[in-house]
This record gives sequence, C-alpha cells and structure tokens, in this order.
Amino acid sequence: MTTIGWLQIVVFAAVVGLLTRPLGGYLADVYSGRRTPLRPLLGPVEAAVYRMAGVKPDTEQSWYAYTLSFLLFHAVGLVALYALLRLQASLPLNPGKMPEVAPDLALNTAVSFVTNTSWQSYGGETTLSYASQMAGIAVQSFLSVASGMAVAVALIRGFARRRAATIGNFWVDLTRGTLYVLLPICVVAALVLVAQGVPQTMAPSVDVTTLDGGHQTIARGPVASQEAIKLMSGDGGGFFNANSAHPFENPTPLSNFVELVLIFGLGAALTNCFGRMVGSERQGWVLLGVMAVLFGLGVGGVYLSEAGGNPALAALQSDRTAGATQPAGNMEGKEVRFGIAGSALFADVSTASSDGAVNSMHDSFLPLSGAILLANMMVDEVIVGAPGSGLYGMLLFCIVAVFLAGLMIGRTPEYVGKKIGATEIKLTILALIFVPLATLGLTAVASVVPSGLAGLGNAGPHGYSEMLYAYTSAAATNGSAFAGLNANSPFYNLTLALGMFIGRFFVIVPVLAIAGSLAAQRIVPQSAGSLPTHGRLFAGFLLGVIIIVGGLTYLPALALGPVVEHLQLLGGTLY
Repeated sequence: MTTIGWLQIVVFAAVVGLLTRPLGGYLADVYSGRRTPLRPLLGPVEAAVYRMAGVKPDTEQSWYAYTLSFLLFHAVGLVALYALLRLQASLPLNPGKMPEVAPDLALNTAVSFVTNTSWQSYGGETTLSYASQMAGIAVQSFLSVASGMAVAVALIRGFARRRAATIGNFWVDLTRGTLYVLLPICVVAALVLVAQGVPQTMAPSVDVTTLDGGHQTIARGPVASQEAIKLMSGDGGGFFNANSAHPFENPTPLSNFVELVLIFGLGAALTNCFGRMVGSERQGWVLLGVMAVLFGLGVGGVYLSEAGGNPALAALQSDRTAGATQPAGNMEGKEVRFGIAGSALFADVSTASSDGAVNSMHDSFLPLSGAILLANMMVDEVIVGAPGSGLYGMLLFCIVAVFLAGLMIGRTPEYVGKKIGATEIKLTILALIFVPLATLGLTAVASVVPSGLAGLGNAGPHGYSEMLYAYTSAAATNGSAFAGLNANSPFYNLTLALGMFIGRFFVIVPVLAIAGSLAAQRIVPQSAGSLPTHGRLFAGFLLGVIIIVGGLTYLPALALGPVVEHLQLLGGTLY
C-alpha cells in the first residue's frame, strides 16, 4: 500500500461527491419537465421525436401501461440486435469481414446488452463488425440505461405523488434521459478520451511489422464513442476483448480516472435527484451515505488484500515492501500503468456499480478480493449500481428496513410519507428474491451437469468461484467475468442469458407495480411516532439490513469458493 494509492481513492470519492448535488439537481429538472440550459438547443429535437413516434408528451401512463411500454420496447430491441448480429456478414461497415454470429452467442449478446448487463462471451475486435458495435452494442447501451433511469424516476414519482393514477410516460422519460443526460455527457467524455489516445476511426485494422520482424494486426475502430457510453451507462461492454485493460480503451492513468468518474457519476447523482423530487434532500444523502460506507469497505478490503500479496508466495519474495521501483503486492493480471491501487479501485467500482468494465483480470485477484467483488454484486446493485437500477435496488431495501423497524416499534411502517403495506412488501420480496434464485439455482445446475463442468478452466474451489461469479454477474446485470471460464458454449450462452433476463425484468416489473401502488396513496404527515428516515439511525439500520440479508443469502456459496481457496493459500497450496 502507498500514500499515493490511498490518495487516488480519496480523490475519486471526493470528485464523485462534489458532482452529486449539481448533477442530481439537473436530473430532477430534466425528469420534472422544467427548463434546463440545453432545452433551447434540444427542445426542437425532443418535439420532433415525439411527432415521429406518435407520442403525446402531456399524456401520462398508469403503472401497467408504463410496464407494457417498457417490455414492448425491450422486446423490439432484443429482436433487432439479434437480427443485426446474425446478419452482420451481409451488412456494410464490416471492414474485417466478420462472419455472422452463432445463434446461441447472438441470443446471449442481444439479451446481455438489452438488459444493460454487457456480459461478453466473445472478443469484440474479432467477432463484431463496426455496424454491430455502433448500431447494435452502442445504441443498446444508450437505450438500456435510459430505460433503467426511467424506471427509477417512475418509482420516485410513486413516493412523491399523492392519490395519483399515473407514474409518468415511459416514452417521454426515455427520450429526455437520452437527449438531455446521456448524449451531452458522452460527447464531452468521448472527446476527452480521444485526447488521451483512444481511437475514433472508421478505418480498418492495420498490419504492422514489429521491431523483431514479426507480423501483427492492430485492431482499431470507433472506440471512444462506445467507451464513453459503456462506462456511464453501467453497461461495461468492451470494444476489445481486454476491455479497459486495453491501451486503446484506457491508455493513461488520467483516462482511468475519468472512466471511474463516468461509471459512478449518474448512479450517485440519482440519490440526490430522489431527495429533491420527494421534497427532502436529506433522504437522498442517507442513501448515498449507505452506498459510500459499503463502497469504502469494499475498496479498502480489495486494496489491502492485493497490496498484501499472495501468502503462498511469501517465502519466495525477498522484499514485499513497496518502493519507487517495486510495486510489491499481487501484480498478476494487472497493468503496470495503473498499479495495484488503480486496479483495485477500478475492480471495486465496476462491481459496485454494476458496470462490468475491467482494467485488470479479476481471475488473478486473490481469493478474499474475489469474495469482495462477488459480494458487491450480491447485494442487488445497491452500492451505487447502474444508473437507475442502483437507486431502485436501494429503495427496495429501504422498504424492507422500514417494515422491519415498524414491527419492532409496533407501528405501520412509513417511508417518505407513504405507508408500506402488505402489497408493497410482497412485491418488494418478489423483486429481491429473483436475483439470488437465478444466481444460486443456475450455479448449482452448472456445478453438476457435464456441459457446465466442461467450461471450467480450473478445478477445485477456484473453478467453482468462476461459475459462481459468472451467474452472479449475469443475474446482477453486471457483466464482468472472473475469466478462466469458457462461457462461449450453448449451455453457458443460454443459461447466462436466462440469468440476465430474470435479473432485469423480474425485478423491474414488481418495482413498477410498487410505484403504481405508492402513487395511489395519500401522503401521511410526520408525527411523533414516525420513524425518522433521514438520519444516522436509519442509515445504520438500513446498512445492517443490507449486510444481513446478503450474508444470509450468499455466505454458504462464498464459503465453498473464495473462502476455501483463501484457506488453501494460507496452507501453501495454490489450488
């Protein structure tokens, strides 16, 4: 560990914190339909989109109509992306002459990006054409996060409104999120990345002769534009197989820092947007505070673990102290230009945010680090999460927390002025139970069937961790991988697609139903017997609920993988 390493983590947290309030205020203005600085420029474009789509922006939808619109939109996107991948060999913008994508891989990829997961069982530069990257992957990165943000805003309206039959208009929320939030930030971010050395070109790959006379093909393409939205959207899909460890996706320490801020920025700002729209910014700060504590525990644990080095190799290292010319610690699978601190921070941010981008190979992290990365995803994306899904995931735990607190004090539970009844609790439990069901159920199946075991790159607990990580990443709509697992097979492509489908849609439908139920209620005034939800007491209680629920659900599974592997390392056995 180094002072510079800890300083990098502190500066990152400070920058995200400073951006939260102004960006949260901007989001609240956008989704409330108030005038913003970009309205004069983009307002005519927004109006033209509504006219072409036949959308009446002043007409709102019930939760049921909102949900149908959401599902229909994603069904069309799924079919369109699948068709694009299957037909890419016959389409233009294919300078590398990429063949059509296999049916099972095309389905896996289409489900992956439509659900904002970005799981990739392929190498982008060797599998997809420029048309597939731009018109398929990049477009769905925009639309999947815009729809996730729309769901979060619909839930916020459920808390904020009184006796309302509607929760907004899905098409309006989708359009405004894309036009006023995602596109402007991505344009600026892409230009910054280009300035740092990320390519943005339609030219084909280039063949070069290396210094020792060898031949090498260097892939390039429209990388910067896709890189910006993949990071900001929580999508994380890499243009290159090595993702943000590739020098064309993430060339410098500065680009690494910018990418980290892009990953966390919107998810953190939505907590402030929530506070503003329900009439109390303190409610939003409580949510962000809980997220910050969980993030701090995670990044601190990963950095300490990786900087400490591999205990099984301790006897082989003459000096394990970091110095000017020696990084010490576990540098396996990490880029020298980022070091242990930059790699640990990126790994924790990507798994805490549900982004899935990586700048180092998680398969090479030490077992305790891997357990933390798994735990980040296992708490249902509540540590910032992807824009939208992180907020509504945290609000689901808020509902559980106030329900449990209500049982303790003998009062009907309330949250931001809305009573939490049997309907809300049933829907919340329904939303929370599907992710662990998909994660643990599919991992159990893969652990015993020959087609699942055939994909293992390692035996023993590490191989089990690879499978557990894959299905956790899929169901949590994260998309990062432990690597080492050969997931490009019909079995894994189809089962991972099922996990991604469940983790997205089986959560969002109950969330929208909760929004409709809450919007129809009146707002209950605070009284002396009300549980305050805007202070440290509730923040601590909420934190405890998240940790206890996550621990009870996943600790046995973690014990079979990373925990056993760590004990083996302490005993001097690598695997």
